[in-house]
Amino acid sequence: MARPLKPQFHGVREASANIGRGRGSYTSEMFQADFPQFFTKGTEEAPAVPLLPPAILEEFIRQANASIQPDKWVDGWRYACGLYTAHNAALFLRTYAEGSDSPAQAAATGALVGVVTSAKLGQDSVTYGADALTKATADWGDLNATQYGQLLATRARLAGMGGTCVL
Repeated sequence: MARPLKPQFHGVREASANIGRGRGSYTSEMFQADFPQFFTKGTEEAPAVPLLPPAILEEFIRQANASIQPDKWVDGWRYACGLYTAHNAALFLRTYAEGSDSPAQAAATGALVGVVTSAKLGQDSVTYGADALTKATADWGDLNATQYGQLLATRARLAGMGGTCVL
């Protein structure tokens, strides 16, 4: 039978373990203010709208709020949520198309494109290599696939440097 914790120690284990449970409150309005490149240029007659489907943008923001905990990131929380959302939006937009005429065309939108490893001017030749992406993302998922993800990964390393103690 487990011993009950003494009231004065409730929450001490979680707090000392540096394990947060907070949920963020990042919004699409914050994202638009911080990363306007993902929205149309608005006018008084036609306000700016997201370049990706609103439901997808809201999903990325929900994921950011669940993944980027305010109590861990403190002052860098808003920027980290924006980087998370921008990273996923950029990946989504790489594959986005208004529609497809065939299954093959739809499948082609998801083709992996690597980094240019060599280029030749005479006879126009370009070689792409995905090694830089696949090796660099072995431990960080797809974060090295965009500059936003790289910035987030760099900051995540710093945010995660705090000590952990489990009682």
